[in-house]
Order: sequence, then C-alpha cells, then structure tokens
Amino acid sequence: MEFIQDLLLFLKERKKWWLLPLILVILLVGILLVVAESSAVGSFVYTLF
Repeated sequence: MEFIQDLLLFLKERKKWWLLPLILVILLVGILLVVAESSAVGSFVYTLF
C-alpha cells in the first residue's frame, strides 16, 4: 500500500499524470494474463495476443 502512495505522490510532484493510464493498462493486462492462465478462458485470451 505504501508503494501505491509513493507512486501517486511522485506523479503529483513531478506532474507526470500522463503515466497513470499507462500504468493502469499494464496492470490490467497483467491481471488478465494471470486470470487467463488459471482458467478455461485462457484459450480465448491467447488468440488476442
């Protein structure tokens, strides 16, 4: 939790708000790959990549 707080503080201080959507997309793709790896949805997700 402290890491997220530090990250948001960094983005606020340096005015790098354009990084926030990039970080969110990377997190969502990572979560999608982890979920797809352990379920039957995996075969459908792998066709996207």
